[in-house]
Amino acid sequence: MFRLFFLFIALGASIQTVAHPLRLSLCEIEYASNKQLLTINLKLFLTDVNEALVFDPNSKELAFCQPNESDKANKLLLDYLNQFFYVKANREVVDLKIKRKKLSGEGENTALWVYFEIKQSSPLKTLEVKNAVFTDLFFDQNNIVYVHVNGESKSMMLNKKTPVHQLKY
Repeated sequence: MFRLFFLFIALGASIQTVAHPLRLSLCEIEYASNKQLLTINLKLFLTDVNEALVFDPNSKELAFCQPNESDKANKLLLDYLNQFFYVKANREVVDLKIKRKKLSGEGENTALWVYFEIKQSSPLKTLEVKNAVFTDLFFDQNNIVYVHVNGESKSMMLNKKTPVHQLKY
């Protein structure tokens, strides 16, 4: 029994997995009071998105940004994001609705860009960001967040240990 167990471990360790080398996502949040607009742009590796949503990093099932994109692609993506990602403006969670998406890169480095726009009529006093995307899947996942508010920029690294950060203006 122990030999079989060790054989499985040895096989698992020797199998090469196809994945990008960094466990990283990028989020850029921008607020301009003159436009009264909060924009959020997420860059996620497509293999990670597929792993999170359909448990197969190389799946073509959802076909994001392709002519045959699945009818359920946006819903599955938003359901996942709403579990692991939020932005609170003045202590209120903003409602995420996908404005547009695009793909960039190729192969294992293909990125899915997801863009959100939210009207923010009251001046921004606080901004809280939770970005724990893919931390449920990968222990070494890091999520870089850039925040630009009226010309002032901040950056932060969020992960499984520190998934939330709050800024005051």
